[in-house]
Amino acid sequence: MALNGSGPISLAGSTAGQSIALELSLSATAQISLNDTNVRKLAGKTSGAIVMPTDFYGKSVNISASYLIVAGGGGGAGGYEGGPGGAGGMRTGTTSLNIFTSYGVTVGGGGPGTAGASGVNGGGAAPTSGSNSTINSITSTGGGRGGYYVGGGNSVAGASGGSGGAATRGQTGGSGTSGQGNAGGNGNGSSSGGGGGAGGVGGDGDGSSGGNGGVGLSSSITGSSVFYAGGGGGVGDDAAGSGGNGGGGVGSSNAGGTPGNGGTNTGGGAGGARTQVAGGNGGSGVVIISYAGSQLFNGGTVTSSGGNTIHKFTSSGTLSPT
Repeated sequence: MALNGSGPISLAGSTAGQSIALELSLSATAQISLNDTNVRKLAGKTSGAIVMPTDFYGKSVNISASYLIVAGGGGGAGGYEGGPGGAGGMRTGTTSLNIFTSYGVTVGGGGPGTAGASGVNGGGAAPTSGSNSTINSITSTGGGRGGYYVGGGNSVAGASGGSGGAATRGQTGGSGTSGQGNAGGNGNGSSSGGGGGAGGVGGDGDGSSGGNGGVGLSSSITGSSVFYAGGGGGVGDDAAGSGGNGGGGVGSSNAGGTPGNGGTNTGGGAGGARTQVAGGNGGSGVVIISYAGSQLFNGGTVTSSGGNTIHKFTSSGTLSPT
């Protein structure tokens, strides 16, 4: 619990809310001083004089921090008729962090796409779903891989994930994870649906054009509005589907074009491939932590905005106390 917001505060003692030692998880009789590093950190005074008791009013070893956790996007299947990947799951919210505890951070990678089929109507191989991102036991699920053609007029459905990968040849798109993303679009003839995005489902193929990737969602946790977790664009005979806003890769069509990769550190789904080209790779995820006041941790790229300290992890690492 936090120290009281008024009244007496003591270095030691057995009264919760008054004892600095107890707030620091020390014994009631611990020998501490105002110049101890952890005492200064609790007071928010790394140097200079500490005013007792006012500098400790309301202080706690636990702070509330906002988070954005985006997983890696799903990979796109290589042509003939390769489905696009779904976006990595996207979660936002608040969590409690102890200012004296280290937290491991995992940033999920995007799923690799697969190479093009060996023949015009040849069967392809399964691409790979994106990897999870996590901090403090909060996990976003990797985006589902795209569905793929296996030859003989048959195909495999898109995989479920944070957002679902899209399908082709009449198959269904994979489902999204509640609170993280949406389903991929369904296939129709030789056109695929679009991968699901954090803000919307992937569009269905219409028989000649690929479905568009589902739109992502915006976050202003860094101080600027940025879209993340858009779904990959589908494939079609006549026209490719566009990638969803938030790093979704564009699809391809018989007219050509190279399937797009998901955006780096957006969790965007990869574009699907038509004919004999390779599917795109899913975009890597990102983990961002923001809390009020001065810097209390190291790790990631550290910036500040609006009175908050922000840690942006574009690769796995550790959020560790200063």
